[in-house]
Amino acid sequence: MTPRLARLCLAVFSSLVITGLRAQTPPAPPAATTPANPAAPAAARAPGAVVEEEMVQLKLPDADIDTVLSALEIYTGRIILRPQQLQTATYNLKFSKPIPKSEAILAIETVLSLNGIGISPLGERFLKVVNLNQVKQEAPEMINGSSLDRPASGKVATKLFQLEFLRVAELIPMIQAGILNPFYGGPVQLQNANAALITDSVSNLQRVELLLQQLDRPLTAGMKPKFYNVRNVKASDLVTKLRAILTGTLQNQLGSATSYSADDRTQQIVVVADPRQWDFFTDLIEKLDQKSDPNTRNDVIYLKHAKASDVVNVLSKIISGQTQAIQRQGNASVRPGQTTPTPAPNPAVPTVVSASASSNPNLDSMLSSGSNEFSAFMTVVNDDRSNSVVVFGTADDIRLINELVTKLDIVLAQVRIEVVIAEVTVGDTDQSGISALGLKLDGDKLIGFSGSVPGASLANGVITRRGGSAAVSGAWDLAAEISINTTPRKSNNTILSHPSIVTSHGKQAKIFNGETRPVVTGTVSAAGASTTGLSTSSQVTQQQIGTTLTITPFIGADGSVNLDIVQSVEDVIGNVQVDQNTQYIIGRRESTSNVSAKSGDILVFAGYQKQIDTKSTSRLGPIPLLGDIFGSRKHEKSHQELIFFLRPTLLSNNPVIDNAETMRRVETLPTRNEIKQHIDPNFVPPKQSLLDRILPK
Repeated sequence: MTPRLARLCLAVFSSLVITGLRAQTPPAPPAATTPANPAAPAAARAPGAVVEEEMVQLKLPDADIDTVLSALEIYTGRIILRPQQLQTATYNLKFSKPIPKSEAILAIETVLSLNGIGISPLGERFLKVVNLNQVKQEAPEMINGSSLDRPASGKVATKLFQLEFLRVAELIPMIQAGILNPFYGGPVQLQNANAALITDSVSNLQRVELLLQQLDRPLTAGMKPKFYNVRNVKASDLVTKLRAILTGTLQNQLGSATSYSADDRTQQIVVVADPRQWDFFTDLIEKLDQKSDPNTRNDVIYLKHAKASDVVNVLSKIISGQTQAIQRQGNASVRPGQTTPTPAPNPAVPTVVSASASSNPNLDSMLSSGSNEFSAFMTVVNDDRSNSVVVFGTADDIRLINELVTKLDIVLAQVRIEVVIAEVTVGDTDQSGISALGLKLDGDKLIGFSGSVPGASLANGVITRRGGSAAVSGAWDLAAEISINTTPRKSNNTILSHPSIVTSHGKQAKIFNGETRPVVTGTVSAAGASTTGLSTSSQVTQQQIGTTLTITPFIGADGSVNLDIVQSVEDVIGNVQVDQNTQYIIGRRESTSNVSAKSGDILVFAGYQKQIDTKSTSRLGPIPLLGDIFGSRKHEKSHQELIFFLRPTLLSNNPVIDNAETMRRVETLPTRNEIKQHIDPNFVPPKQSLLDRILPK
């Protein structure tokens, strides 16, 4: 450290330099004399006085803290009060030209502040020098009024900022992070007074004051109202449409202060916005306020193929699902007047949204094209009497419903299912009814035949006609096809039923073969004229007993058919007395299957067996009584098995092709002409030849 004697010599040298400069400076006129206290406020000077500052030559090369403080003491005319220990540094203050004394003081104070030393005034005659982090507690200069009147410097000062519109809690985060010097401890919030007490350099205080001039003003500054008369639509409906369009980023660009609301009483829309945004709202409202058809209407859509109740069920699910999705999306959207989860720290000046097409290229297409969402008026009801769908809603709603109904009202894929229910007697040498008939199976599919058919050939277990078309999907009867293996013909099988049904994709079909028998379900006794004094009446219902086959087909796009099959077989296996009523003991067997097949494949299901006791007698001679006594008797036990044959055939929805098999059967009937006349009123029976009259077919 420089010895104190050297520092005093340097201070004396600096004083001599400054005194010599003063001697070289010509004396000022009497009217422009410098006041004795240059730090005195300007208000204390005589009004109208012209002040000419004293010019000084500041040259302090490699000066220590003591030299700098001595120069400050000379320039200010005040006594420096300082602690024993201050931060040490080497200061270089050299100006090539003379500068005003006030600027020299600012330069010294700024250099000291940069090196961690602060200056705090103490009355009119003293200056207190402390470390910079302690200057806040040493009562720095208090600035009353605007700090912008002072020259920018690093001098530490304190100023109270009184806010009018901006909240102090919003101001502090903005200035504390990037404007204020953290060495001064930060601002002091005065919540009740909505003010902030800030200690910092004069230059930073000026920055805060300039910032408040832009922020501390009402949100509606520069905002003006504009009224739009609505002619063709309801004002509130148009505002709702605006809120649906101006969401998200576009609403943020408009600014949080921009608002628009409807006045249905006067059919007006009130827009409060920056005048530069008026053109945008004018163009948008003019395009929305267009004359159109009535808001809602009714329409009846007559169906051709589908069932009205099924179509309405699908439409109702679509409408309800879309409504729920719109509600969820609406709850997540930011509407005008709502607050976002993280509000902006300062209200920005509203952004001007240009009304030109370049600002939003999709705006015109949004407004010109119809809506793809159902409105809140959307209602659909089915009328089963006319097989139609009654629609109530807007024009867009009816357009969307018509598009959906057109896609739903189509002819579903259909399939004809031929069924043969056969009863086969199983002997002791047969394992099952399948082996008794000599059939070959691959899984559930019939693949092999042991006989021959005229006009057909057998190759790899598949019968084909001449020309290469598959017999299983052709015009041959299913019962005839499964009987081609009986060579020589067997008498151990009986075809119980041979129905053919047609159903659509996913529609259940049912076949029943059997009988109904009366079953007593209840008995009521009452006083009567009988010998016992009571009369009895019974409640009887008819119960189906037989074979039930339930089939639900599902048709694939590749021509495959998936069948859900439920087989149920019921028969009477005995009797029982219940309350003096004979009741049947019914045996029931049921199975469920799911198989996949191609069009024309023959499926076989078997396994339902029952035991049959057969008793027979043969008369000996012509004498009835003696012949029966001495005749032979026979008692046999056998098993019978039910076998189901199914053949699904996909229909082409062409009557000529799909009905070819049926019409072939009709041709074998003696009443074929009468049937054709009922089908086609224009049919003319051919004239019969004499041979046909003598020998009818």
